[in-house]
Amino acid sequence: MNQHITRTEHSAPARQFTVLLSPTRRGARLARLLATAHLGDWGIVCEPAAHIVADLAANAAVHGRVTGRDFQLGLTAHRDELLRIEVTDTRGEQLPVVSTPDQHAESGRGLLIVEALADRWGIDIGPVPRKTIWAELDLVPRPLNRVAETHDPVRRVPTLHDT
Repeated sequence: MNQHITRTEHSAPARQFTVLLSPTRRGARLARLLATAHLGDWGIVCEPAAHIVADLAANAAVHGRVTGRDFQLGLTAHRDELLRIEVTDTRGEQLPVVSTPDQHAESGRGLLIVEALADRWGIDIGPVPRKTIWAELDLVPRPLNRVAETHDPVRRVPTLHDT
């Protein structure tokens, strides 16, 4: 009689942090400070992550604000290879749009910064009334000659383009 034993490796995150914060400037600032502190405790020095958290939290405080409802910041480090940042607010009907603001505009560049710093980013809609803007950063070096992956952030349909 032959027995075959299969081991299943669970892809549970090595480290995770989630917090609810008020949709205010103070809440957005606290999101950045908490993210920086937790990443430092985890031994992950990732300045782009602090900028991404700051921009997504500011968007949640300004554009995703609903009186009496907080926004949520989530950080997940998978095997020290991938960092996922998630900011969830309760304005699922109002989706962010990446646009190029006038050169003299004082705001409107947040998602451009996220797009430039993140390896991947997108939007998950629901459950009603929520939306989650997420960004992922690869924590391991990438090969120099690779194919860049771009996608529609809402539909998350990847397309390949040579770099």
